[in-house]
Amino acid sequence: TLDLTCNKAPCFVKFSEMEKMANIQAEINEVHSTLEYLAIILSTLQFYFIGKKCEILQDMNRHLEAVLKEKRGLRKMLIKPRCQESLPIEATFHKYVVELLTEAVTFIEKLESHLQTLRSIPQIPNMMKNMDTALAKTELLVMELEEVAEQILKWRELQKEVYSD
Repeated sequence: TLDLTCNKAPCFVKFSEMEKMANIQAEINEVHSTLEYLAIILSTLQFYFIGKKCEILQDMNRHLEAVLKEKRGLRKMLIKPRCQESLPIEATFHKYVVELLTEAVTFIEKLESHLQTLRSIPQIPNMMKNMDTALAKTELLVMELEEVAEQILKWRELQKEVYSD
């Protein structure tokens, strides 16, 4: 009861409020300094990555400048036939080169048919199914033709008997 009747002095209440406010202000200052530190780190990272991208772009730029400097030489190389710069072939290998060239020409001539064959590979199961149905129909027609042939032979026999009588 003594504790309940005892009122705190107003100066101590103010002191505790001031202490709470100081603690909150310290927390705010700590968060603020952390945010500033993170901002510095982010800007540093941003400059680092921008620097890397800048280096890559500078390398590309140097390469393109070199290509532009060599533009005339590159054009000459593209226009000039390459066969004049090829290595000479020894006489003992001429026979093999001629055979190789004939095979290359044959391959190039048949290239379109080879490509069509490759394109038709996915259609093979469908073609096989169609061929199976066509074979079954052909077998039915052969059986019907045999029956008709037997009927014709029977009819011929009957006609011979009729004419002979």
